[in-house]
Amino acid sequence: MEEWFHALGNSVDTIILADWLSARLDRTAAEPMYRQVLELMQQAILTGQLAPGTKLPSSRTLAIDLGIARNTVLHVYDQLTAEGYVNSTTGSGTYVADTAPRDGAAKKAKAGETKAPCTISRRGARLIAQAGVSPKQWGAFMPGVPDVAEFPARTWSRLQARLWKRASPDLLTYAPGGGYRPLRRALSDYLRVARSVKCQPDQIIITTGIHQSIDLAVRLLADFGDRAWVEDPCYWGARSVLQSSGLTLVPIPVDEEGLNPAARDMIEPPRIALVTPSHQYPLGMVMSLARRRALLEFARQHKVWIIEDDYDSEFRYGSRPLSSLQGLDDAGQVIYVGSLGKMLYPGLRMGYMVVPEELVDTFRIGVAELYREGQLMQQAVLTEFILDGHLTSHVRRMRGLYGERRELLINAIRARFGDTLAVRGDEAGLHFVLELPQFVDDRAVAADALAAGVVTRPLVNYFMNRDEALRGLMLGYACVPNDQIAPHFATLADVMEQTIPLVVSA
Repeated sequence: MEEWFHALGNSVDTIILADWLSARLDRTAAEPMYRQVLELMQQAILTGQLAPGTKLPSSRTLAIDLGIARNTVLHVYDQLTAEGYVNSTTGSGTYVADTAPRDGAAKKAKAGETKAPCTISRRGARLIAQAGVSPKQWGAFMPGVPDVAEFPARTWSRLQARLWKRASPDLLTYAPGGGYRPLRRALSDYLRVARSVKCQPDQIIITTGIHQSIDLAVRLLADFGDRAWVEDPCYWGARSVLQSSGLTLVPIPVDEEGLNPAARDMIEPPRIALVTPSHQYPLGMVMSLARRRALLEFARQHKVWIIEDDYDSEFRYGSRPLSSLQGLDDAGQVIYVGSLGKMLYPGLRMGYMVVPEELVDTFRIGVAELYREGQLMQQAVLTEFILDGHLTSHVRRMRGLYGERRELLINAIRARFGDTLAVRGDEAGLHFVLELPQFVDDRAVAADALAAGVVTRPLVNYFMNRDEALRGLMLGYACVPNDQIAPHFATLADVMEQTIPLVVSA
């Protein structure tokens, strides 16, 4: 290809250049001719086909040879000049610039020499290797996802249109530290009643969700290498945030009463403890009052910051939502974090944290400095949504719907397997765990299920201590229409029976 261009003196052969360009232009494409010619010229210069110092044909000549408008070629030359590909001198012409790196170590690779591998940081490699994110975020039986099809979009759209009609500049700029104050006031009223959280509006910091809330707390309260207690098993996303922040993770097992640290775990107190006391993720148990009080006292004595992740406690079936751990805290050691994604829709990317009063200024400055928050218009819409009573009614309606789907899925399990496989953690939330025998490779079952069109997560992936890991499947029922639960579970059951031959149908 290099031999297409013949330098005559220091000038490129205009006919050959025009032929080379014409052969590669798609005159029927939607992409503008200007963009096509520009990218082809850039390619020729970067690959050395147009050598440094080569004089390009005049814009008029090249335009005639290509059969395009001269202004198109002029725009191409102007852009090449602006980006440093060519040098243009009035009265002299346009010449290809020398774009080769000046560093002697950046010489052309020898023929046959392989490209050096791309390397990332050690913590980056660990993050990617342990990533739990799924390529599919919707469908049976994706855990932790609400039914976004049931979201009252018309109501939301009406409120949004009303606000846009009278939008002030304050709603279109960066958010003040902590977020939209009317929303913080509305959330504080809601949390005091619904979750027994002790807070004032100023203690609430609006974030993009639980990930950002945890990230902000860790950045402001912990240093690289500090120890952090995490429940084992725990939510992989929160674990990734803590690990990528440079903390040393200490897995603490859970039992039927929740977090259960051993005496050896308490010898060296952590800087942070991340817990899900109202609905342990992923197993679903509730931390007992005795364990809550013990954890709070331990935190008070050793200055441990507790991050309480209250991710879906609004959805309890057969009983009222439980009180928060933060509501028992008299020492100001608990940072309460929550999200509106599961109550409304995940794409809203709206969460909140309640911080102790002495940390309010620190967190307000921190969130503004690190993340340069915005979305004030969405925060204003959400405020109206809450104040008009739509949030409470929507949560009440979805709690009933999710409860129905939970029963349908449990009935489908019992109809197929009887009592052979246990269900745990079904008292609340948007998912439960279907236990499998310990000899089963639940990752293989999940992979086979995905190939059959059913999404589920292997329980083993949530454990840090794999030797003690239980085997099971996380089944989310919230986003599956009632009439699709039984057929989708039938597909999953077929996969399970092929993979687990010792499971006997009822």
